[in-house]
Amino acid sequence: MDSLALGADLEPEPVVDEHSTVTLFVNGEETTLTVDHRATVLETLRERFGLTGAKKGCDHGQCGACTVLVDGRRINSCLLLAVTQDGATVTTVEGLADGESLHPVQQAFVERDALQCGFCTPGQICSAVGMLREAADGHPSHVTEPDTATEPVALDADEIRERMSGNLCRCGAYPRIVEAIEDVIE
Repeated sequence: MDSLALGADLEPEPVVDEHSTVTLFVNGEETTLTVDHRATVLETLRERFGLTGAKKGCDHGQCGACTVLVDGRRINSCLLLAVTQDGATVTTVEGLADGESLHPVQQAFVERDALQCGFCTPGQICSAVGMLREAADGHPSHVTEPDTATEPVALDADEIRERMSGNLCRCGAYPRIVEAIEDVIE
């Protein structure tokens, strides 16, 4: 029998390390950890940090339940690999409050009762915080008047609805969510 047929002369496949060490600044605290290359930011936040505010809704970046802020910008954490975020600052709904004082958006959601089941609420709140910053920085949306591209964008109900359209609420709390955000900008 041919020795090649038995695989005697085949080289063993090299072992590939499927983990990397990253440093994340989560809710103001620096943490260095080893993550699987396939782990998302959402999985890392929930499983490694115990931060369960961000939810796994659709797992396709379509519902917004997993929205967190990365370096101040809102992102769908179910689509972002943790290994790509070495050195990033991640803020979850748990990190928005200042001690016992709620963030103004969190407070407005409570005061307006801008939720029902609460599943989407953490993502809605993080998205609203990021959206307010985007508008203040002059980022246009589909409904923004073209001549305001570099100045802060005035947020009326139409602007808010457009900018929050990536965050779905199965309970239909949209009117109260818009009102809560309007309360913050007044």
